[in-house]
Amino acid sequence: MRRPLLALPFAALLACAGKTPGPTAAKEKPADSHAAARQPDETLTEYDLDHDGKADVWRYTRKGPDGKDVLVRRDRDLNGDGKIDVWEFYDASGNLEKQVVDLDFDGKPDVAIHYEKGQIASKEMSFGFDGKPHAWSYYEKGRLVRKERDENGDGKVDYWEYWEGGEVDRVGIDVDGDGKVDRWESRKATAEASPAR
Repeated sequence: MRRPLLALPFAALLACAGKTPGPTAAKEKPADSHAAARQPDETLTEYDLDHDGKADVWRYTRKGPDGKDVLVRRDRDLNGDGKIDVWEFYDASGNLEKQVVDLDFDGKPDVAIHYEKGQIASKEMSFGFDGKPHAWSYYEKGRLVRKERDENGDGKVDYWEYWEGGEVDRVGIDVDGDGKVDRWESRKATAEASPAR
């Protein structure tokens, strides 16, 4: 049985993304896990966005060739439980490369989004409790072009959707579990087979 995506954490993520740090960073010292995660050439800055006296955003930067701080990664605790819910990783220029999100606040990543040149390139979704991705989406120039799923949980893709113009164009299904398409269904063929109304 598949778990539905939870809309609330994404709303919280969007709300948190729009906040700016308060006038001062959190006063308490960094938690051991955050201090340990900091590399020797990185600077860790903590922020308390909800002003409850506890840090909820941890920002890691390092000096670039020009001497300016470049964002390396950022961790966020969206629900105030002390656990990280969003992990963000940045390239050498400070552009977002990867964002990992824990949608159900169980401490395990559920979605990993990969970016190229500021646009979404792919997304991996882990809907099971095994920590492994079971669904993938691929994008070109920010547009969805293909989805893949491991329906039976054997580690092999057995369902493919190819998208054109914002709609599913065709679907491939692996019936015998060998990881290859055995049957194709197209939107056009489905529309032609449907009775006229």
